[in-house]
Amino acid sequence: METGWIYLIIAGSFEGAFAFFLKLSNNFRNFVPSVLFFIFYILSAYLLSKAIQQIPLGTAYAVWTGIGAFLTIIIGILIFNEPTNFLRFFFLTTLIVSIIGLNLV
Repeated sequence: METGWIYLIIAGSFEGAFAFFLKLSNNFRNFVPSVLFFIFYILSAYLLSKAIQQIPLGTAYAVWTGIGAFLTIIIGILIFNEPTNFLRFFFLTTLIVSIIGLNLV
């Protein structure tokens, strides 16, 4: 796997992490989650910038947001007890298939 894709996967994972800590920050009222939000935000953006040196911008951005969205949905379901239903899982599956498709082309 190219280093650009490794950077991109880690950047997308950090996007999911910064969304998680944003929720825990309680509108930036909780110090530690707020600091962790900014750390993961900066790391995610930095790694995305490294990835777009090797991967087309449109593809990288779509995959980055897709990975982040996927992880955020899973975190919401598993940790914050957000609702689950058929349509939510259906569209989550189409998101994953789209990410894989962009990686293949």
